[in-house]
Amino acid sequence: MVLGLAFPMIHYAVAFALWLHVLFWGAGLAVLAMPARWRRFWPVLVAPAGLALQTLVVWLGTYANLPGTRAYAWWAEAVPLALLIVAGWRRGSRGSPASRLLQEARRFGMVFFVSAACLALEVLPLARASKGLTTISLGSCDAADYAGGARVLMEFARSERGGFVGQTEVVRTRSVDNFADYWLRLNHFGPAAVIALNGSILHCAPHELTSLMMMVLFATTVPLVFWSARAIVRHRGGASVLIAALFSLSPVAWYGVAHVAMGQMIAAQAIVVLTWAGVALWRGRVRGTFGGVLAVGYALVLGSYTFALTVALVPAVAFATGWAVWRRDWQRFGWWVAAMVGPLLVAGVVFAGRMAGLVEFFQQLQTFDFGWKIPLLTPEGWIGLVRWTNLAGWAEPFRWMASGVVLGLLAWAVARQRHRAWLAASVTLPVLAGYSYLHWRGAVLGTNASYDAYKLFVMFLPVMLPVFCLWLTVRGGIVLMGMALLGSVAATTMFTRELANRALMVDGELRQLRTIEAMADVKSVNMLVPDMWSRLWANYFLLRKQQFFATDTYEARWHTALKGEWDLAGDLIGVFPGDGESRPIGHRYTLIPRHSLKYVSAALGNGWHAEENDPKSGVRWRWTKGDATVTVENPLGRPVFVTIGVDGWSPIVRDLAVECAGKRSPAAEPIGPMRAILNMGMVLVPPGTSTLTLRSSQPAQAGISGDARPLGICVFGVRIVVTERGV
Repeated sequence: MVLGLAFPMIHYAVAFALWLHVLFWGAGLAVLAMPARWRRFWPVLVAPAGLALQTLVVWLGTYANLPGTRAYAWWAEAVPLALLIVAGWRRGSRGSPASRLLQEARRFGMVFFVSAACLALEVLPLARASKGLTTISLGSCDAADYAGGARVLMEFARSERGGFVGQTEVVRTRSVDNFADYWLRLNHFGPAAVIALNGSILHCAPHELTSLMMMVLFATTVPLVFWSARAIVRHRGGASVLIAALFSLSPVAWYGVAHVAMGQMIAAQAIVVLTWAGVALWRGRVRGTFGGVLAVGYALVLGSYTFALTVALVPAVAFATGWAVWRRDWQRFGWWVAAMVGPLLVAGVVFAGRMAGLVEFFQQLQTFDFGWKIPLLTPEGWIGLVRWTNLAGWAEPFRWMASGVVLGLLAWAVARQRHRAWLAASVTLPVLAGYSYLHWRGAVLGTNASYDAYKLFVMFLPVMLPVFCLWLTVRGGIVLMGMALLGSVAATTMFTRELANRALMVDGELRQLRTIEAMADVKSVNMLVPDMWSRLWANYFLLRKQQFFATDTYEARWHTALKGEWDLAGDLIGVFPGDGESRPIGHRYTLIPRHSLKYVSAALGNGWHAEENDPKSGVRWRWTKGDATVTVENPLGRPVFVTIGVDGWSPIVRDLAVECAGKRSPAAEPIGPMRAILNMGMVLVPPGTSTLTLRSSQPAQAGISGDARPLGICVFGVRIVVTERGV
């Protein structure tokens, strides 16, 4: 980790270092890529140019089979530096190059101030949740996936096949059979690449940067929303700044930040760039070249969210096609198409592997029902008026009244500004039609299509929000903007609190799994960690070890036979052969040798509520619903004795005993409101599969501390020790 700064400054120091580093990478390219007529506005292109250039450098470095970004990241800094020198030379015709560039950058000072304020606000819940750099999420496991790819790109050459990276039977996904090629061809390469490159420069591991990188991506999208409002929709400067500020607080976008949706935010930046280029090309009668700008946009899409290429050009194509039909100007339209497609062909050649995997990616989307259900946004939700962090709408009738006000003012604004009507329709209606269809499809088929609908909406939000805010130009518009800003502030406050107090987090227990990679005698591991968040992070920390999964964990982490030499157990239950060969990894995880002469395995069975945790302390527990079971697998071919220990407490004093095959442990111990470790005695477990039952004569109770669930015992851990090989 970088400098040992005191909490919470380390989070802000690294976040703003990332932000500045991305801007440094993009400054020179932004100046050079901008058409001459627009060159003084280069600061708006800095962030997407920096991300595109970083993605390209890592792409080329990986295909050159270099041993990860740690080997070449500092050498790569010469690329943006050289581009910045050339850009300064080209822009320094009057005065010094540095002063000319700084003068042009100062024009956007207020916009970048909003961007920096957005980043500072985003980092706050992370700083409150953890004293050190880490990753948090409100529920999605995408963060661990990105970090896994980042670690491959950071530490491995493309040709390396050791450990998990080359484990074909677990990793094989359609045309790829190793973890490195999976990222190059099918998964979201761009987010992993920027984490790897920036992490190598800042000496941070991917699990320390993934959340912060997501926050930087969101903050650097804010200037693009300003540009979308100013250059595409043609709002005035002050209104454009307000719209950018509204986006920086939008709960719709913050939802993606809270779930670490990096690919979606990179695609959103690309869509702004491509839409502006397409609209400006048509308005300028295809004078000047936008090849560099378009190349930046295409590189972002192809490098990260490849499938978004199929929809990214919809607003620009709709806009140009509509005007071509209205004016019957097909020659102009032909030149426009050529200008738009030419850079795509070049980018497609550079990212040929990504283009080749596009069809396979869509096949995966058709095969697997990714995601979860997300509520439908009605018009008031488009501008940030939602009830909670799950994006649920406000209760009726306020919801419909608010929707009517937003739509009414928008219709009035469009009617008064008919010259913007087709632009407004082109930018919003195709996207809203697709968004509505996906929600309808999900409702009819019972699938998670609303998850795809959300992704579509948030990718286009930076270009749609300025249209949704056209009412700023009519009477009463500024009042609605004030309400939208206040509503967004309230929603952002809710996100901040929930992320700080209830988020999934890469805590100290997970980080201790890194010690396993240094154990030379541990060659392969069966991942018996039950929850997907922890299992994916365990996979990330153990990439140099072979790993086997009992269930499909994620793409390129398929279930197979459990062939590992060791079990990595991470539930509340721990099994310890009495020969002392098991290895505790912190308090939560245990490495269990399958070759032990006293090896048995165990898992929680029926009668348990879902796992709960305290993000601050990392403590985890489960409540029983009453009698609860533990399933024990004895492969030894003979009975064994096991002793049972239970770490827990009960709201009322109750007796507790262990029962196996109709026989109870010798003594029932009382358990009460004080947390304690109870020795439940010894039971005999026959060969094969057995069920141990934690049984109490007192029934579970509902209504404890306002909890409507039936609650028995709060269990922090069950310890099973095999005391004898057999009898």
